[in-house]
Amino acid sequence: MRLVLVLAFLTSLSAAPLELVRPIISDSEDGAALPSGFEHRPGETLFFSCRVAGYQKGPDEKIRLAYSVQAFDSKGVALDELFKNEISDEITPQDKEWMPKIRTEIPVPPLIAPGAYRIEVHAEDLVAKTKTDLTVPFEVRGHEVAPSDTLVVRNSRFYRGEEDTQALERPVYRAGDAVWLKFDITGFRYGPKNKIDVNYVSSILDSSGKVLWTQPEPTSEQTESFYPKLYVPAVFSITVQPNTRPGPYTIAAQVKDSLGNQTYEAKATFTVE
Repeated sequence: MRLVLVLAFLTSLSAAPLELVRPIISDSEDGAALPSGFEHRPGETLFFSCRVAGYQKGPDEKIRLAYSVQAFDSKGVALDELFKNEISDEITPQDKEWMPKIRTEIPVPPLIAPGAYRIEVHAEDLVAKTKTDLTVPFEVRGHEVAPSDTLVVRNSRFYRGEEDTQALERPVYRAGDAVWLKFDITGFRYGPKNKIDVNYVSSILDSSGKVLWTQPEPTSEQTESFYPKLYVPAVFSITVQPNTRPGPYTIAAQVKDSLGNQTYEAKATFTVE
């Protein structure tokens, strides 16, 4: 009996420690690893995998592993719910070099700030009673919206078309042109389950400040999400009528945060030639 215990003790000393190795982030299931420093976009899905080394098998020749995977932003806020799973397999002598694979999909929220993010993996060998962790960094290239403690509008910019990506340096339009204004709303309050309740009403003002037209119904954003939305992207468009008098005009947006009982007015001016 003593000899058996000694041999078991020596075996445990020589066994490799539990370890998570070969982490891969790909843009497709079982795809090639993306290069270090690759910048992901908001709304993408990351395909993550890694291998488990140094596990032990029980008297029944089976391995039993438990693991979890979760991604976090730079402030430690989780992007999605914790993914948990277990691996239980019988290991034969021919499988001695085999390493179990952990894999899952990680959705990147669509309204997220650019910066450094991380994937945290925790694994436990239920046979050997050992644990190990792995942190894998990744980068997100997102739309930059400066945070605010109170309701505010950021990044007001004019375009000629809805799908344009380059804002106009000089928002000058002519009769028949479509005027597109995009801006970001932030600084609102959250309810349970990161609920937000934001709306805005846009109006057109002439150079004297007279209201020429007002949106009949507010545009609303009432949603819940696991990851808190950092901002609400807003858009407004009109078409310059043929009889429009040349000169400066202003789009005024009355923004309301119902949960936070906050209001804010933003103005952006364009010119009709």
